[in-house]
Amino acid sequence: MTDIAAIKPKVSSEDWIMRAVLVGIALYLFVSILLPLYTILSKSFKDADGAFIGLSNYANFFSTPSLFWSIQNSLTVTLLCCFIVVPVAFTYAYALTRTCMPFKSIFKGVALIPILMPSLLPAIALVYFFGNQGIIKSWLFGYDIYGPIGIVMGECFYVFPHVLTIMLIAMANSDARLYEASNALGASRIKTFFTVTLPSVRYGVVSAFFVCFTLVITDFGVPKVVGGKYNVLATDIYKQVVGRQDFEMGAVVSMILLLPAVLAFVADRMVQRKQVALLSARAVPFQPKPSRTGDMAMLTFCAAIGFILISVLAMAAFASFAKFWPYDLSLVLNHYDFDLMDGGSWDAYFNSIELAAWTAVIGTALVFTGAYLVEKSNGFLAGRAGMQLLCMVPMAVPGLVLGLAYVFFFNAPGNPLGFLYHTMPILVICTVTHFYTVSHMTAITALKQMDAEFESVSASLKVPFYRTFIRITVPVCLPAILDISMYLFVNAMTTVSAVVFLYSPDTALASVAILNMDDAGDVAPAAAMGMMIVATAAAVRLLHAILTRGILARTQAWRRR
Repeated sequence: MTDIAAIKPKVSSEDWIMRAVLVGIALYLFVSILLPLYTILSKSFKDADGAFIGLSNYANFFSTPSLFWSIQNSLTVTLLCCFIVVPVAFTYAYALTRTCMPFKSIFKGVALIPILMPSLLPAIALVYFFGNQGIIKSWLFGYDIYGPIGIVMGECFYVFPHVLTIMLIAMANSDARLYEASNALGASRIKTFFTVTLPSVRYGVVSAFFVCFTLVITDFGVPKVVGGKYNVLATDIYKQVVGRQDFEMGAVVSMILLLPAVLAFVADRMVQRKQVALLSARAVPFQPKPSRTGDMAMLTFCAAIGFILISVLAMAAFASFAKFWPYDLSLVLNHYDFDLMDGGSWDAYFNSIELAAWTAVIGTALVFTGAYLVEKSNGFLAGRAGMQLLCMVPMAVPGLVLGLAYVFFFNAPGNPLGFLYHTMPILVICTVTHFYTVSHMTAITALKQMDAEFESVSASLKVPFYRTFIRITVPVCLPAILDISMYLFVNAMTTVSAVVFLYSPDTALASVAILNMDDAGDVAPAAAMGMMIVATAAAVRLLHAILTRGILARTQAWRRR
């Protein structure tokens, strides 16, 4: 008699197609992330002639004081930023979610302003505030903006909205019964905070800390503008590759920068796995109660932070119009004539728009399709698990490391993909890969909210999977798809580190033009190019919201009762 348990289910042709597509996307990630990383790792063990020399390059790094001290410098400014930004973002998020202060939506929008700016732009604004000819230079009490002070200030501005977003998610839901029990037991507000509020968001706080750590230690824009002689790992990579043409030492520094980023990523993943559901089916949503003193205190705090954020953007905008800082402050448009500037042109701006558009379209399709196959396909557990692991890798790789890895990989002699080097497609590939993880996690979160019975019913009715995907899955998940497209577009407009080694004269980008103009001394035109990026990102977000309102009204009508 045949053992029924030993009979393997037949794999349909549709399953084979889905597996083939999944393998194709996994192959893309393998080629776009793992192979370049292997190439840069092997480069760090070779000399300029390509001969294997073991750990000699690493020994040279640690024996060179100026390079070795950059590790301590990076850790110092990074930890300082974490210990400043995390408490500030926590308080800001607490004010938006746990108090009854007015104008919450306005303050939330203001807090997200830095997301629209390349990290070079706030650093340039700080130069106009505290530089040698800054309007409030005396506020530093004789200290120089070009060094750790400037890096910490610029990085705090840059990472604040990212940390705040995590804090808002962590504080979004809370069980009111816990607070009622605390009040019934006579606990003071301070004791309630430490026994109820803080424990409920502790994992979010730790996750925010590691995200802040990763963003700061891997950022290139801020230390490039205001770092001065204070070397950090990110700028050391640039100096070794561009300044000294020492690609082997650049590979070594890249591997060293990769280590803390990977450790922070792993720690963050471990923390998130320990998170548990804070709301049960019987939970009562928390509703903050008015408190005149507390609400006014939080309003004052948020107003102060909001004023700082707006001031940085306003200074960058004013500097882009000021005729000759600080002697002639009349407003002109001369700095926007980029074709006359060293290192910048209008072509760079339009190249950035092209890059952002292709990244948003191709990246969204690739990410969502891959996430759908990982989450909704049947069987092939090993392949889906491997794909999920590949999707997590880009988050742990700094942009500079990825960009330099692409130089070594795609420019290697005999590589059949070498024709992509110095072209727009390689910029698109690098950008999509660099921001793949967050987009993938967004898509997975949306797909997990859909019951698996959609696919089961479709299969029982002999409906092809692609029809179910197009007519059911995509419309239901459209809000997440639109969010992914905007995330990719904005980041493609603002990224510097991932593309600074990959552009050519024909594919120069606006963010790189800011760097080149600042190096050439054209600081005001650099600010002007930065403001063009901000204006474009803001306009696209606004246009995106207007155009999609009608689409969402039709596709998401089922959500309303």
